[in-house]
Amino acid sequence: MKKKWELYEANDILIKELKEKYNMNLLLATILVNKGITQEKQIQKFLNPTRKDFYDPFLMPDMKEAVDRIIKAIKEKDKIIIYGDYDVDGITSITVLKSFLEERGINVDYYIPNRLEEGYGLNKDAVKNISDRKYNLMITVDCGISCKEEIEYASELGIETIVTDHHEPGEEIPKAIAVVDAKRKDNKYPFRELAGVGVVFKLIQALGTKMGLEEKEYLKFLDIVCVGTISDIVPLVDENRVIAKLGLKLVEQTRNLGLKSILKASGYKKIDSSAISFGVAPRINACGRMGHAEKALELFLSKNISEINNLTIQLNDYNSTRQQIEKGIFKDAVEQIEEKKLMNNKTLVIAGEGWHHGVIGIVSSKITEMYFKPSILLCCEGDIAKGSGRSIPGFDLYNALQNCQKEIEKFGGHSMAVGITLKKDNINKFCEDFEKIAQKEHIEEILPVILIDAKIELSEVNKNMVESLKQLEPFGEANKTPIFLFKNLRVNSIRTLSEGKHLKISLKSNNTIVDAIGFNMGYLADEYVIGDKIDLVGALEINSFNGMDSLQINIKDIMKGLKN
Repeated sequence: MKKKWELYEANDILIKELKEKYNMNLLLATILVNKGITQEKQIQKFLNPTRKDFYDPFLMPDMKEAVDRIIKAIKEKDKIIIYGDYDVDGITSITVLKSFLEERGINVDYYIPNRLEEGYGLNKDAVKNISDRKYNLMITVDCGISCKEEIEYASELGIETIVTDHHEPGEEIPKAIAVVDAKRKDNKYPFRELAGVGVVFKLIQALGTKMGLEEKEYLKFLDIVCVGTISDIVPLVDENRVIAKLGLKLVEQTRNLGLKSILKASGYKKIDSSAISFGVAPRINACGRMGHAEKALELFLSKNISEINNLTIQLNDYNSTRQQIEKGIFKDAVEQIEEKKLMNNKTLVIAGEGWHHGVIGIVSSKITEMYFKPSILLCCEGDIAKGSGRSIPGFDLYNALQNCQKEIEKFGGHSMAVGITLKKDNINKFCEDFEKIAQKEHIEEILPVILIDAKIELSEVNKNMVESLKQLEPFGEANKTPIFLFKNLRVNSIRTLSEGKHLKISLKSNNTIVDAIGFNMGYLADEYVIGDKIDLVGALEINSFNGMDSLQINIKDIMKGLKN
């Protein structure tokens, strides 16, 4: 698939100034300038954040009201229940708040809706259940901002509610005791992109401050807060970066036995954002996807080694089951696309009988990535089809569904991801309308873009330079791994690995030779021969093998040599 390469315009004056003033190498200075990080305070906070870089939690809307009510509940021994989501953000949010409150001497219960039976957010049956169990204070985490009716119902039943959330509010916020959400229109908090668990962290920070506790009483939860933040794919900038950078240091020496166990099971030797995103998060999310979110929570809360070992095995099993189900649905979806020639469409809408609700969102993401087209996968059960959709940058999926609502029973989400329900009989008409909208927007003109930080020569690269880029970690949303452009390289050798799956190339420029690896690019091996001149974009990394370290380029895209 053709991709568009976009190179940042270098501000050579600023780059040189940073390089000399802060004694950093050219590459690091270039990337900081590209990110707009040029002032001393900005640079220090980005590269070496400290606990002093956290904002005042009381700047958040309704934080004082939330803190006052919780302190009152602690004093009066109220029955408190935490209502949270079933994903990693929700599970870590419950873990942090429940643990913090119980250390203050109050017993706290929790409620997690079953993904497969109840769906996301509050529901009236759950609220009635909570009322029947005589809880008088409900604190929502990672949900609640859009649950106006359910919170009014809770109030009618005598339950007071504190909402903590990070999602976008509607025109009217719920009538709760407090609604703590930095995305409120009246928000004055300096950063609005916290994950749900980040909002919970601000809540316990505020509680700790008001109660005169030592900082360590809330800072010690940064390992769990970090896991939820990285897993929820929020932008790893500003306060999220402070959480992630400090939190990863705690993850390395975590005292949470469940987190320690799941990290070990994931097999990652280096504790970084990748270990969280690809090792921990899928195992925790698998519980919710398979309808057993409480198992992940039990893992984080347990102090019993035997129980933790058993729970870790269960989480691994859920994840393996999820992977197998996902693999089967993906295979079915690709077969439909190929058989019906749907790849010629602007959009991909695929339906299947008996598909698992919990994994179709992941499969939709993979289909969109594979074909670079908006996709919607639908699970058909009886007369109803429920599904999830993912989009490509530049095409607003939520807006598209708003323009073809006649065939839709209900939908929700945002520009890049949606959930949808429609009648099975309306699928074909919906496909037609959805396709027409994409055609009108000339979606075929949208190309995947690779943002390139700098053009560099192979001879300029050395181990110290690459090591210095680790200061930019943790990488994630809005802080991607730096990508570099290398031009006019000669193919010195080329082969495939893992039965043709991956591409391995030795590249030469003048007297410098560097290896490059292209994951899932094995199909390109037949397009190039020794001696070919190529241009390449990729990330720089240190490859450690048999006790030896060597420079390596992780290829993101490759093409026949272009003129300078």
